[in-house]
Amino acid sequence: MIPFNYLGFVFKHFSSSLYPKKVVEELCMFIKPLCDEASVLDIGAGTGMMCEFAYRCNPKLRYVAVDPAKGMLKYTEEYVEVHTATAEALPFDDDSFDAVLMGESLHHLTDPDMAMKEVVRVLKKNGKLFIYDFDKGTFLGKSLWAMEKLLGEPAHFYEVHALKKMLEEHGFHVHVSQHKWRYSVSAAL
Repeated sequence: MIPFNYLGFVFKHFSSSLYPKKVVEELCMFIKPLCDEASVLDIGAGTGMMCEFAYRCNPKLRYVAVDPAKGMLKYTEEYVEVHTATAEALPFDDDSFDAVLMGESLHHLTDPDMAMKEVVRVLKKNGKLFIYDFDKGTFLGKSLWAMEKLLGEPAHFYEVHALKKMLEEHGFHVHVSQHKWRYSVSAAL
């Protein structure tokens, strides 16, 4: 297993460079229609990088981060409310959030299907989901999958068509953008 509890400093200072400008722009377009004071949940937030990007687009939203690694969450910005938890057992009431973000976290989940059930449960009616992750259908995506498997990680990397199908089975309308060996997903219930 990757010792995420001890990697917060590294991720805080270097992970923003892993997000292409186009993905950050897509995230802003995703966030823009939300009304002020809307609630946004970042699942598998790590150091809260997705919250930081979204905050730059709209600082009036309520940002909440969830991650099982306390050592990562301690590096989130002060405007982010943090909770130590897993995506498969979110500590929130039904219909709590207007949007959910998952940046490079889907492949770390132990049970992605259960996590999606939880996402649907905590999203409000017409809630939105934004995912940014690695495409297993590419050479680099397959290489990351193999490396993470060797390190004992769940490595639930998806090819775009498989992820789209899974999200549609959970009731989402899905739009996918390809970014070389990664993808972003903008979905709505």
